[in-house]
Amino acid sequence: MSKPKLPVPLCPAILDGELSRAQAEKLAALFRALADPARVQLLSLIAAQPGAKACACHFTERMALSQPTVSHHLKVLREAGLLERERRGNWLYYHVVPERLAIVSATIWPPTARRARHG
Repeated sequence: MSKPKLPVPLCPAILDGELSRAQAEKLAALFRALADPARVQLLSLIAAQPGAKACACHFTERMALSQPTVSHHLKVLREAGLLERERRGNWLYYHVVPERLAIVSATIWPPTARRARHG
């Protein structure tokens, strides 16, 4: 059974005009989740795995962090919609939600700005 997708906030790019308060709050939530180096590293580690999926059991050694700390970071990323997880027996496997990262990228550096700059 497939899990329902998280709603994607429809936000104009910061460089394309004024954001509403609600749009700014949605974007700020994504930025807060990415504002910690450990969380950015976790996203990178997960994305670099074969099939872009990784078991939570592998993160504590790789990150030199305690299991509760890694769990907290994974929870923050999941609540921001940047990660999804699936249970396989006793283990949780995480994967990055590329559409959510694309929102961050497109919001900061929209296609219109890229075209204007690169001609």
